Amino acid sequence: MNAFQLAKTAYAKPGAPTRTARATEYALFAEITRKLKSSATDPRHFPELAGALHENRRLWTILATDVADPENGLPKALRAQIFYLAEFTAQHSARVLAGTANAEPLIDINTAIMRGLRQQGGTQ
Repeated sequence: MNAFQLAKTAYAKPGAPTRTARATEYALFAEITRKLKSSATDPRHFPELAGALHENRRLWTILATDVADPENGLPKALRAQIFYLAEFTAQHSARVLAGTANAEPLIDINTAIMRGLRQQGGTQ
């Protein structure tokens, strides 16, 4: 066993599969989207909604930073679309927090991204 294989398995749970980058992205989107859905419909859950919105914005900020890097390997048009979605997410989240919009568009966007990740093997 070489050093790479040892490092890869040293901290893994026994029998747990190693996640791909897409699988990790999918899991993050799934968890945040679940939090958005569970807190978006009841005003009594506003603190949870605010936390989910914050996590969602953080995720989208990381994605925007990644696609803004000229070394990013994604096609330029896709990078631009992801960057636009990150901007929209930030602006719409502010409206949700102000009480002038609901979280449904954010949930829809995340769900669409998850579908795309799943189609490209993101759940292994």
